[in-house]
Amino acid sequence: MVFSSILFLCIFLPATVLLYYILPHRFRNFGLLTVSLIFYAWGEPKYIIIMLFSTVFDYTNGILLEKFDKKEVVRKIVLICSVVINLGILCYFKYTDFAIENINRIFGTDISALSLALPIGISFYTFQTLSYTIDVYRRKVMVQHNIINFGMYICLFPQLIAGPIVRYADIEKEIANRKENSDKIWHGLFRFIIGLGKKVVFANQIGSLWNEISANKNNPALTAWLGAAAFAFQIYFDFSGYSDMAIGLGEMFGFHFPENFDYPYESKSITEFWRRWHITLSSWFKEYLYIPLGGNRCGIFRQIINLLIVWLLTGLWHGAAWNFVIWGLFYFVLLTIEKLFFKKISEKLPNVFKHIYALFFIMIGWVIFACEDINDIGNYLLSMFGVFGGADSMSIYYLMTYGIMFIILIIASTCFPKKTVLALRSKIGNKTKLNFAAEFVFSAIVLILSITFLVGDSYNPFLYFRF
Repeated sequence: MVFSSILFLCIFLPATVLLYYILPHRFRNFGLLTVSLIFYAWGEPKYIIIMLFSTVFDYTNGILLEKFDKKEVVRKIVLICSVVINLGILCYFKYTDFAIENINRIFGTDISALSLALPIGISFYTFQTLSYTIDVYRRKVMVQHNIINFGMYICLFPQLIAGPIVRYADIEKEIANRKENSDKIWHGLFRFIIGLGKKVVFANQIGSLWNEISANKNNPALTAWLGAAAFAFQIYFDFSGYSDMAIGLGEMFGFHFPENFDYPYESKSITEFWRRWHITLSSWFKEYLYIPLGGNRCGIFRQIINLLIVWLLTGLWHGAAWNFVIWGLFYFVLLTIEKLFFKKISEKLPNVFKHIYALFFIMIGWVIFACEDINDIGNYLLSMFGVFGGADSMSIYYLMTYGIMFIILIIASTCFPKKTVLALRSKIGNKTKLNFAAEFVFSAIVLILSITFLVGDSYNPFLYFRF
């Protein structure tokens, strides 16, 4: 079940909200846990046991860390077991077939692939359970003794499938003590509808252009760049739209999830881009991998090695394929060059040149990310640099057909709409009824458009489900 489905919008969500607010406060976490398990089982019934195992396993680890608080050796053993077993399960399902494929290729063997289906959301909830155990070990959070509350945190359906990655510390106080009110419900619903519109009206529609262009070989340069731009907008509005929906749903139930995007295409460097894109993943790797490895505190050579490890694993986290490894290494190289050489040079450049530089390499990165076959990556990059011509009649057709939509997407991917709304609100002042009326009308239009597209269009993927 996905958020942008008629089943979720018209049946599951209304029923869940109604049930949640009918229940007394002391039963609401149990209610959320129950509907979250139903939500997960709807799409992945046979793998729900893996998520439940991770939940019980790390709940037990937290209890053990508290029980042996004075015995550091035992605490380290518990932590190591948690990390090894959680990552072992993730690696088994996500990377076994990839490893077998490459062993067969290198050594000429004929080991049969296991053909394992990837459990939905395993990359996200594995990182969440690990964050709990590590933070308990570091004594940054209190141990959760109520397994219903802990299970609700791990299985909570708004952020279960594709994030944002909500660390236990982010919502520790809200798990047992949160306040819901009509303002939060409305604000959460409004945020959800905006995210739905970004996903259905923007991402799905421009994604069809990328699918059409990427299916063709030897595109002229203009067509190739239009395709790359289409995918860049598709993945941004797809994933940021999902994050908006997750954050909005969380707020409807009294939670405040961390933001996951901050207008990343406004960035003026690759470093800035990764402070604005998938913020919760970047902060997770920084907090639990980069800094423990030594970060930038151990000299330039060690810093480069640490960056290499982080970005190699970031690439692999996104998928068991060589294009993701290359994508991770691509950003490792760019970030290393920026940190060691380009930072001082870029400070002297006009902002417009820095912005063009960042977008150029971001677009190249998305081509590597999107093309699963290594040969397709090379062929598409050659197309972008004009090896197969500059433009043809189809290039002009795509430009004329999607030109207005590209303009809309460019504006929508910046903070301009938000600043405009804030400026209008400041002029309205304290006229809250007028503010509410404007939000209601706008959200109603977006919701009607989204449902119309959903009913009439079968193309409705979620790109980050596969991670």
